Amino acid sequence: MSTKSANSTKASPSPSLAELIASQDPAKLQALLSTMAAANQESQALLSDVLGNAIAKPQAKPADPFAAIQSFQKIGQSLATDPMVLMKANSELWQGMMTAWMEMTAQNTARAKSKDRRFSDPEWSSNPVFGVLQKSYELNAKWMMTLIDGAQGVSESDRRKAKFFAQQSIDASAPTNFFATNPQALKKMIETGGQSVLDGLKQARADLRKGNGKLTISQTDESVFRLGENIATAEGKVVFRNELIELIQYEASTQTVYKRPLLIFPPWINKFYILDLREENSMIRWLRDKGYSVFVVSWRSADDVTKDFTWDDYVQHGAYAAVEATLEAANAKTLNAVGYCIGGTMLTSALAHMARHGDTRIKSASYFASQMDFEEAGDLLVFTDEHAITEIDMLVAQNDGVMPGESMGETFNWLRPVDLVWRYVIDNYMLGKKPRPFDLLYWNADQTNIPGPTHRTYLKDLYADNALAKGKFKVLGERVDVKDIEIPVHVQASRDDHICPYSSVYKTAKSFGGPARFVLSGSGHIAGVVNHPDANKYQHWVNKELADTADDWLAEAEEHAGSWWPTWDKWLKKKSGKKIPARTLPEKDFGNAPGAYVRRRMEQIREERGL
Repeated sequence: MSTKSANSTKASPSPSLAELIASQDPAKLQALLSTMAAANQESQALLSDVLGNAIAKPQAKPADPFAAIQSFQKIGQSLATDPMVLMKANSELWQGMMTAWMEMTAQNTARAKSKDRRFSDPEWSSNPVFGVLQKSYELNAKWMMTLIDGAQGVSESDRRKAKFFAQQSIDASAPTNFFATNPQALKKMIETGGQSVLDGLKQARADLRKGNGKLTISQTDESVFRLGENIATAEGKVVFRNELIELIQYEASTQTVYKRPLLIFPPWINKFYILDLREENSMIRWLRDKGYSVFVVSWRSADDVTKDFTWDDYVQHGAYAAVEATLEAANAKTLNAVGYCIGGTMLTSALAHMARHGDTRIKSASYFASQMDFEEAGDLLVFTDEHAITEIDMLVAQNDGVMPGESMGETFNWLRPVDLVWRYVIDNYMLGKKPRPFDLLYWNADQTNIPGPTHRTYLKDLYADNALAKGKFKVLGERVDVKDIEIPVHVQASRDDHICPYSSVYKTAKSFGGPARFVLSGSGHIAGVVNHPDANKYQHWVNKELADTADDWLAEAEEHAGSWWPTWDKWLKKKSGKKIPARTLPEKDFGNAPGAYVRRRMEQIREERGL
């Protein structure tokens, strides 16, 4: 065969499920049966592990900890008084079902491929049985959400809660989540002679052991990463330490640097090294290369020493202590600050307190996916009402005064269950795939405990009561007002952020008393922020004017390809002073970056999991 003809030959399409079944000879069927017998034994062992743990560690939990049933009852009461909404939704459901059945029975009826990635396997569009399963699922999902949206006289909080938990049920009941109705899993079983099923069950048992009896789904291979060796490797030293923070000063990579240092407050819900994963996507390295003197706070995971720390402790021993230590290490009088997510919320509260006392050491503030006005904070509001906070208080009490990092991680995963839960159930347990190494997911699994009082303040005072935006929040015993913050601020949000919705972050940008810039990036809470320009991914929007609403702002914004970092750099360098000879790291230090606090929790997890 010539090279030309070889290159022009198209790969033959993969066989359908029916073709795979028909192609099995007696020897392959016998091997499949033998492997499935072993899988059955593994399944019995898995069931034994689950039951054994349930007996050894009984957990009495309320049937409805977040009072979702009450919200559904209110939806039902509304529909009972307005039956036309229900009748219309039922009529649309019935018509859709009839169409689906007609398509299934029709000969050679072509169905368009779904845009939903869960239904990307060709079997969903070519096999009429799977086609009607998909259509029925989609119709029922639409029917349920139509009823909730159509209910009149229901509070926004009840509607939000009903929609959230309805969506959880919808996502969980997708036919792709069940082995018998997942064509990809069925084909994989036949192709591998049942080995995929056996491997998947073994991985489920391993994840059960990893979670000490609780299924902890592996999203990545954690064993290949080592902090300071192949992740979080930017050169620097810990130049300050107290009971709550370590302050890391990073080594300059340029001959000259801006006079005003840059101090970053990352979130304490996860570790700081999201900003320094690998060399090719490290924001810390990029900032150094741009001539900034970079200082980063590393928060201590809550333990017996810090479990009683309050929000005020985070301001005093976090914000104030880090500012003082940075200025001393940099031999500077002023600095620029950055706050990411909850780190930005804390920074705002500290800045308001500083403004009240005429403290002008911070000359500008930049925010990444951070809120201080929580009126439009999205699905997380479901976990901030009276019932939810009572449940969380019980969880904190059961864990000796701390909010467990694992529970926080689960909460964030269930905000996007299709991508962060069910995808891995299918890949790991149905298809028998081993998770691949992925630095971002390794970081995501490196959860941090939070002091109970601090977490309660965040949920009750900031989320539920929106006290900071209303001027009712107290810092170190004094009521503070965000309008008192008159320094320049640069606020970034991500368009697909499910944790800090961009409309909510936009309200934050409009809350300050001084000049504010807003930039919107593509993607979500993490990828929208950590998007190195060299990656040439996503896009961002800029608009120098702050309109009344986020939608109005976006309608007049200019879209640009690629990362938002260069846009921020243009703004930040004008606030950073003249260039001076690069600072050298002090001889007196507390160890090399990434420091000791960042290692404690992961070392404990590694020991527990035998990694």
